[in-house]
Amino acid sequence: MLNSRILLLLGLVLGLSAPSAVAEDRKVVIELYTSQGCSSCPPADALLERLAERDDVIALSLHVDYWDYIGWKDVFGRPENTKRQKVYARVAGSRTIYTPQMVIGGVDHVVGAKPMDVADLLEKHKSVPVAVALSANAVDGAVVITAPQPGTDIGEAVVQIVRYRPAATVSIKRGENAGQTLNYTNIVTEWDVIGTWSGDGPLEVSAELAGDDRAVAIVQKKGQKAILAAVELP
Repeated sequence: MLNSRILLLLGLVLGLSAPSAVAEDRKVVIELYTSQGCSSCPPADALLERLAERDDVIALSLHVDYWDYIGWKDVFGRPENTKRQKVYARVAGSRTIYTPQMVIGGVDHVVGAKPMDVADLLEKHKSVPVAVALSANAVDGAVVITAPQPGTDIGEAVVQIVRYRPAATVSIKRGENAGQTLNYTNIVTEWDVIGTWSGDGPLEVSAELAGDDRAVAIVQKKGQKAILAAVELP
């Protein structure tokens, strides 16, 4: 019988979804820090595309702007994404940032083009009991995000809404990837904190979503630490 690590790796390579019983337990948030100006990034971008097909993953592509100087300005690059990556580095005690980097569950950092390492970390995060049962519903033109009071102390957390563009294809004219036409998946366009939560009672927060970009809600420990829960918004 195939063990869970091999099943996860097959899922990454072949784009397979996890079994439904596992998918209901937890959605693991994977953030890929990438750039159109980085020659090492296309394999990681392709891996994120496969990850986005999984039922147990929320895969997000955050394009940074610090590669723009070498001749090609990333059309999706955002200084906010670079700032977020720097915060992760500071929390981890690192002085450097790089692409392609994946941050899994808000705490584990890995080179974004190493599917076996990603599979190991996915298995690790899927094995952790869910601390927050997050849900979202559309009500009168807004989205309402709720969760019951957790059974354990979660500390202070922030509630965030992330907007993203599901897919795009870009022809790179200059820089390290000149001449390539590359596909991108779940490209982050906004990342906003809409509230805080102590976990001492139930959560209920609402927000209006304008525009066509898709969205997810993410509850993360304050200080940009562990991601406690995430849910796709209707």
